[in-house]
Amino acid sequence: MVSFCNFQKGKKKLGLLDLEGALTARDRVGIQDFVLLDAHNSETAFLDNLKKRFSEDLIYTYIGTLLISVNPYKELDMYSKKHMDLYMGVNFYELPPHIYALADNAYHTMLTEANNHFILISGESGAGKTEASKKILQYYAVSCPSSALLDTVRDRMLMSNPVLEAFGNAKTLKNDNSSRFGKYMDIQFDSQGDAVGGHILSYLLEKSRVVHQNHGERNFHIFYQLVEGGEEDLLRQLGLERDTKHYNYLAQGECSSVISINDKNDWKTVRNALSVVHFDDTDMEHLFGVIASVLHLGNVQFDGDTKGYAVLNSNAELRWVSKLTGVHVQILHESLTYKRIEARTDEVLCPFTVDHAIYVRDALAKAIYGRTFTWLVNRINESLENQVRNIRKTVIGLLDIYGFEVFYVNSFEQFCINYCNEKLQQLFIQLTLKAEQEEYEAEGIEWEPVQFFNNKIICDLVEEKHRGIISVLDEECVRPGDATDLTFLEKLEEKMGNHPHFVTHKLADKKTRKTLDRGDFRLLHYAGEVTYCVVGFIDKNNDLLYRHIKEAMRQSKNSIIRQCFLSDEVDSRRRPETVATQFKNSLLGLTEILMAKEAWYVRCLKSNDNKQSGKFDDVLVRHQVKYLGLMEHLRVRRAGFAYRRRYEEFLKRYKPLCPATWPHWRGVPSEGVEKLVKHLGYQPDEYKMGRTKIFIRYARTLFATEDAYEICKHELATRIQAKYKGYRAKGEFKKQKEAATKIETCWRGVQARKEREKRAWAVKVIKKFIKGYMTRGQAKTTDNSEYLAFVRQSYLNRLRDNLPKTVLDKTTWLTPPPVMTETSAMLRQIHMRLMVRKYVRGITPQKKAQMQLKIITSAIFKGKKDSYPQSVAVPFVDTRISEQDINMRVLQTIRHERIKYSVPVVKYDRNGFKPRPRQLILTQSAVYLIEEAKIKQRVDYVSLTGVSVSNLGDTIMILHVANDDPKQKGDVVLQCDHLFEAVTKLSVLTKKQDAIKAVQGSIKFQFHGGKEGFVDFSTGQEPMVYKGKNGHLTVVAPRTRGR
Repeated sequence: MVSFCNFQKGKKKLGLLDLEGALTARDRVGIQDFVLLDAHNSETAFLDNLKKRFSEDLIYTYIGTLLISVNPYKELDMYSKKHMDLYMGVNFYELPPHIYALADNAYHTMLTEANNHFILISGESGAGKTEASKKILQYYAVSCPSSALLDTVRDRMLMSNPVLEAFGNAKTLKNDNSSRFGKYMDIQFDSQGDAVGGHILSYLLEKSRVVHQNHGERNFHIFYQLVEGGEEDLLRQLGLERDTKHYNYLAQGECSSVISINDKNDWKTVRNALSVVHFDDTDMEHLFGVIASVLHLGNVQFDGDTKGYAVLNSNAELRWVSKLTGVHVQILHESLTYKRIEARTDEVLCPFTVDHAIYVRDALAKAIYGRTFTWLVNRINESLENQVRNIRKTVIGLLDIYGFEVFYVNSFEQFCINYCNEKLQQLFIQLTLKAEQEEYEAEGIEWEPVQFFNNKIICDLVEEKHRGIISVLDEECVRPGDATDLTFLEKLEEKMGNHPHFVTHKLADKKTRKTLDRGDFRLLHYAGEVTYCVVGFIDKNNDLLYRHIKEAMRQSKNSIIRQCFLSDEVDSRRRPETVATQFKNSLLGLTEILMAKEAWYVRCLKSNDNKQSGKFDDVLVRHQVKYLGLMEHLRVRRAGFAYRRRYEEFLKRYKPLCPATWPHWRGVPSEGVEKLVKHLGYQPDEYKMGRTKIFIRYARTLFATEDAYEICKHELATRIQAKYKGYRAKGEFKKQKEAATKIETCWRGVQARKEREKRAWAVKVIKKFIKGYMTRGQAKTTDNSEYLAFVRQSYLNRLRDNLPKTVLDKTTWLTPPPVMTETSAMLRQIHMRLMVRKYVRGITPQKKAQMQLKIITSAIFKGKKDSYPQSVAVPFVDTRISEQDINMRVLQTIRHERIKYSVPVVKYDRNGFKPRPRQLILTQSAVYLIEEAKIKQRVDYVSLTGVSVSNLGDTIMILHVANDDPKQKGDVVLQCDHLFEAVTKLSVLTKKQDAIKAVQGSIKFQFHGGKEGFVDFSTGQEPMVYKGKNGHLTVVAPRTRGR
């Protein structure tokens, strides 16, 4: 149950729906299986469905068990290890279409039924066949059981791909990595499903590419990888230069460099892959020597002598061929310029013309490369050979073969390739019909004959003995006389003249004749018409290599070349089979292999010709759908029933739609399905009941069922959620209640034990505390030490929280217990020093100057004048009158003395004591009394004998002036609101701090003429200044709190 839940979560996380579940989104993303397409006979509907899915990056679609893959030309996040794990062991239709689903079902069907299977991958060049083959191999490498031996086998299988791609793939106009050969690989499995071996068959390597490439195409990858990526020492040994343009066999296409191909990196991959598939250093040395010899051979040039016979224009390249092949240079020279003719017991050397010599050179290059490729495949097969003997093996074959090809000019290669596709289409239809018929018979359903186009007539046209095109071509190749491509065409017209699928320029009507050249013939294949140009058919079919050249190659010291040219072949006098006959026989052998296996199909489509992601070319895709026979296959699958499922699976999905089957059906599944479909109103002609499956004829019937299920599913989900939530809530409540009871019981026990322990501890502590208290005055003992420590700690904790905050706070220090008296005094002193230190460090220069003045004020007035304490907190300022408020004339008069301080005052006349507002200005050397623009009085500091103030809270001060100066008018009586500030500043300037007196009672002052006056001071409710009845100036000061 847990694994199933995890599987469902994985599907949801990756956005995957099974076949039926995806039907609800069919309008947006199309249908996953074309068998369920309503308009299954409409090519337009087929293409629309492909296009919908392609636009959503859904590149895979089924036709039954056939998988269609559309090349997206971009990387898709659908091949990760997570995706592989998700598809392992899953029913074919349980997840969206994927190449992993097909690979997994082929694998598990093979294990279950213990029979052999094959996967046919087809499509035109650039459609993604090679990539599809790689994905299948990678899936088996991950999904199959693992061991050290099995890992070695799997590594060799995987690494055989880059080797075969290097030697058998090339850049064409349509594909940068086009397979130029057909490949069939058998993967061998034991009874446990372990991959234990493999075997590869190759078909029709395009050898002509070795010596000729069209413009925009390249030779086989390995040549460029060797030249561009080979190590300097290796290139020196092989006589190669790191320039592909230097070699005739590489420069014809004029596109040695391709953006999508990194030859240097690919060279490293191939070197590593050769090591993995068990090539030693000697093998690789000989193999690279063969490749280099082909390049040098292509640079061998011929000139004509006076008679027109071929002569070498330089021996340099031929010497390198000789060195690399191990054949003497003279033998090579003779083989390339002369033909050896046996006349009874004599041998005659017949010289070649220049054209003939070039033909022989190219034939040798093709033979060396083609046979080396065959040797390479055989060596890979040796490394893949099953090492475990006497075990039952089953196989899965991978057939990656060229698809139907239609070019602007179609030659012998296209003829062979399209013949191969005709044979595979014939096999495809036979196996599909056979599988359908077998399923119907197994399920006990009457088989309805299916009408389809049987392409046997085309296959016979090509391969029939004595009458087929291949037979006619072979006859022309061996016929004595001057056989040419045109005589071959004439023979075809004679024998095939009345065939409905064959036409030439001579046989065509006027309208058709305009589309055919005189050297063309046209075949009407199952996929459409293809016009072939006969030029080159005879030469390519013969693929002649003179016996004396084979004998020369037999003398090679290169082990690979020696194995490729066996003595049996050289000694045999029989004419070798033609290329077409060899290919026909290999196809017949392949057909026999495939007929003995269960078939699975992957059809690869190109989305566009420009390799552009996101672009869907309707015309191109329609053409591929046609020549791959997809509509034909769909018609065969839809000829009977569109949908079929096992009863258990159908009932499991749709049972909510019928009350009789929901929630559980206890009976036989087939009976449950019968009840279900009757409840849904299926008509008798819409379905059939087989032995294990239900067959539904029309896709619309399934659509209606799925739509009803989608509606029902939401209602069921709500009810199930409600029931489940109630069940969970009830269970959770019971669990919580039981847990709460247990917790309460445990908690009470814990609390009781803690309480008991606390009380026992408290009793001990209290006893010890009391005993310590009683002995606290005694010397320290074990009885009172803890108590005294507690007292100390308690006092220190309380002291920490109640320390004085300011230096002036001298009353809040806590009273210490007797045991802490000395310690408390020390701590108090330390704390006071700390506060003073912090205070002093925090004083600015301005504040320091203020403090110094305040200290002077304190020395003069502290304890002597009642209003002094209130003045302490009031800061002094530099001056009370700004220069702007002093008359300009006055400023100009006294500025040279530098004004130090000024303050507004009230001056009392000496006679009558009338108050008059004045400005008191202190300069560097004198005191000035100013009335607006007049200087009323100037007192030098030298003449100032003292300053008197009362001891009360008034603001009166008397400046005493020496009488010996006739210019002075006498002492000055002033009232100043800033008394302490003014007097302090005056004392600093005069440096006569001792001359300032605070007097109790009356103050006597003198004025001009020796006269005296008095100022009497008293206290009262309100401050007043007036002339008393006794003629004295009476000053009433307010009572202070101290009084």
